[in-house]
Amino acid sequence: MLVHVPRGFAGDAPLVFVLHGSGGTGTDILADSGLAATADRHGFLLVAPDGGIAAGRGFVWNIPGVPTIIGKVPSRDDPDDVAYFAAAIDWFSGQGCVDRRRVYATGLSGGGRMASWLGCVAADRFAAIGPVVGLRAGNPSASDPQRPDPASCAPAQPMPVIAFAGGKDTTNPIAGGGAGYWQYPMRTAEARWAELDGCQSALPRRTLMSGIIEEGYSDCRAGAEVVARIDPGGEHRWVVDNEALWAFFARHRKD
Repeated sequence: MLVHVPRGFAGDAPLVFVLHGSGGTGTDILADSGLAATADRHGFLLVAPDGGIAAGRGFVWNIPGVPTIIGKVPSRDDPDDVAYFAAAIDWFSGQGCVDRRRVYATGLSGGGRMASWLGCVAADRFAAIGPVVGLRAGNPSASDPQRPDPASCAPAQPMPVIAFAGGKDTTNPIAGGGAGYWQYPMRTAEARWAELDGCQSALPRRTLMSGIIEEGYSDCRAGAEVVARIDPGGEHRWVVDNEALWAFFARHRKD
């Protein structure tokens, strides 16, 4: 686990986990995301762990029922990454380092799927999630892979979500398809999160001055919101405006 302590750190800070892609490491994503500079500007503790399952020179995350890049479906004998995050939050909080009401997860590709999974199964621990080229809302349904299986994502409380994607991503295409764990479209994942969060309104799709396309849902339970930002020319990489990511996180905290 790599920990970036922001300049002027005085404790009781927000905590952001940034999760590497499949086969990567915490070192990789810390460099590729550029979030350390964002942490220094805004004073959040940034933590980049390694996934619990070794895969070549890197690691993958344990998401039950989801095959890893080496084709192996995690078993009960593999490390429990969700328990790892819970223990890490408790440790940092116990040391007076973080405010447990302001804990967030973002991640790239497989790390985005893991951040999505944390939103599904650890909504009591995280104030918001920000998957990057990896938004999911549960595993693809066995009977209809173009839709998520409702039983595989049932958060205990509303979960604010901001997702980033690339329009030219051929690994996790926004239109769906790709690997067996991907399949359903990104917009289907957005709609499912909106349903889980009890959102009442769809935001009008708009193109920002930067050329980024933004869509999503509002008027959700407990102040949650679902936002998606798509870079039309973006590929399978970190396609994130880090300031926008942090601004979204900063709007949300646990009661």
